[in-house]
Amino acid sequence: MEAVKVYFTKEITPESLVQIYKALDCKLEGNVGVKISTGEPGGHNYLKPELIKDLVKEVNGTIVENCTAYGGLRQDVKDHWQCIHDHGFDAIAKCDILDEEGEFAIPTKEGSRHLKEDIVGDHMANYDSILMLSHFKGHAMGGFGGALKNMSIGLASTAGKLNIHAAGGENQEQDYVWSHLPEQDAFLESMAEACSAIMKYYEDRKGIVYINVINNLSVDCDCDSHPEDPCMKDIGIVASLDPVACDRAALDLIYKSNDPGREHFLERVETRHGAHTIEHAVTLGLGTTYYQLEELK
Repeated sequence: MEAVKVYFTKEITPESLVQIYKALDCKLEGNVGVKISTGEPGGHNYLKPELIKDLVKEVNGTIVENCTAYGGLRQDVKDHWQCIHDHGFDAIAKCDILDEEGEFAIPTKEGSRHLKEDIVGDHMANYDSILMLSHFKGHAMGGFGGALKNMSIGLASTAGKLNIHAAGGENQEQDYVWSHLPEQDAFLESMAEACSAIMKYYEDRKGIVYINVINNLSVDCDCDSHPEDPCMKDIGIVASLDPVACDRAALDLIYKSNDPGREHFLERVETRHGAHTIEHAVTLGLGTTYYQLEELK
């Protein structure tokens, strides 16, 4: 079996982001959505506009997001637009809240245990290809967040997020879901299953490219309005055409690090059984953990 190629650079600059995208030799075509997290107001670890602007321009992309499902200041569309403006994203590119006007469901891949469908913002139909530009960091519920989380929770509408967190349960009212969360592995598996729907949807379009920026390594997600400060030094950027390999490579770089903050970060990952999302994604045929890391010079 031939190893999947994952490109890596230690440099985290606007120029290195463009370089690693070009190294993939997969030009995104048509109307390109650039999926990022716009970051909860009060947070400060999200990917900054000045870092990503050259890459967004390179792909002639539109920054795309969805509303949240936990309250905060990005669940309401008006407040989310204010956040996008305050964080400077609308100054570098066109922006689009995908579920601002509605949503639709797309089927998950056969073999899914929990989700029959993924619910996404209806503006997603306007995009021919997606650049999954993810900040790789910790996460309070998933252990870590990278390409797979950005593709699942990130591309889901508010209702879609609740569907994933409920692992497809019958009652998906917001208050009920947060007070009746399923067994942890069911949630992690549901994230992978939502990814299967997105990948299947884009098979008939122009495809998806995955880039993880491994910086500002807090144990908390960009959805947290008061995240813990980063506990590790920045590591770099990985990119692949395989989301499983992309996340596995990022996680492996943390495991191989001699940074003294590594154990704190990995405690968050391991106590949430975070790698199980990767394992279930492999079971669903979404990618492989057999990869070759190629460092850019």
